[in-house]
Amino acid sequence: MYLSPLAHGRLLIISASVLWSLSGLFVRLLRHPSSGSWADPPVPPLLIAFYRCLFASISLAPALRLRDIRWHPLLIAMPISFAIMNALFVSALSLGSAANAIILQYTAPFWLYVAAAVFLGERPSQREILALTIALSGVGVIVVSGLSNLYLDPSSLVATLVALGSGLAYAGVVFCLRLLRDYSSSWLTWLNHAAAAFTLLPILSFYQQPHLTQLFILFAFGTIQMAIPYWLVSRGLKTVPSQEAGMLTLVEPLLNPLWVYLFFREIPEQPTIWGGALIFLALVWQFWPVSNKATPPARTNLDSAAPANEARSPLENLT
Repeated sequence: MYLSPLAHGRLLIISASVLWSLSGLFVRLLRHPSSGSWADPPVPPLLIAFYRCLFASISLAPALRLRDIRWHPLLIAMPISFAIMNALFVSALSLGSAANAIILQYTAPFWLYVAAAVFLGERPSQREILALTIALSGVGVIVVSGLSNLYLDPSSLVATLVALGSGLAYAGVVFCLRLLRDYSSSWLTWLNHAAAAFTLLPILSFYQQPHLTQLFILFAFGTIQMAIPYWLVSRGLKTVPSQEAGMLTLVEPLLNPLWVYLFFREIPEQPTIWGGALIFLALVWQFWPVSNKATPPARTNLDSAAPANEARSPLENLT
């Protein structure tokens, strides 16, 4: 069956979003008691965070080209933010529900509005202000729920704050990517994953190492859930406008808790559902096309990055 270039690009981005949505499932396989020998003993969250980035960076390395490697002072701040995001996100998946972790990480585009206003002096549009207000209302619902359950379940609030921290760190990465948009996306993505693994290298001496089966799952985690989706998105963005790509990537926060429910019967709490619905509504409002005019696709690929004046999706280059 023939697919037009646009339809093929959409299929690639949706496929990447489906693979990205497997993060909660992979973490449960390595930590949930019902996983049997796969989770015996449970792999610590920071060890998972280390190996997923290590294997992703190894898988992404063949896409690097010597001409892509360039230096900028932000190449210190960006990998640090990515390393923090990686560690906090995996920890949030381990401490709380998958829905809570992925939904709060997807608040990153709204923190980006704030960062752009504070550091770049950009005034958000009325559309962006409304999206930010709706998203923060959703965050408030989830955080207040954690506070109200503090005495009954202290870990619930901790998981919420850790997930919220991953969203803030995610925004820091996206902010740096925005300023580095004329750099090679393959170079920036590989550097983020490699630096995140290197940052966590010291923790290896504190934990028992995963056994062979767990290492196989961690390898699949890094390649299938991180490296391959990046490759798919980098090609999909050749024909799909970044705004539409942002809409298509919303498949991830919808499917992530669904996989965990289907395999491990984990049901999100009511405040997470209501707060998540508000955040999802804000994301749809943000990414929904504002006009019927055709938008030129982002020209990001494995060999070059988008021009400095070209709009890019806040989710681009991240996994």
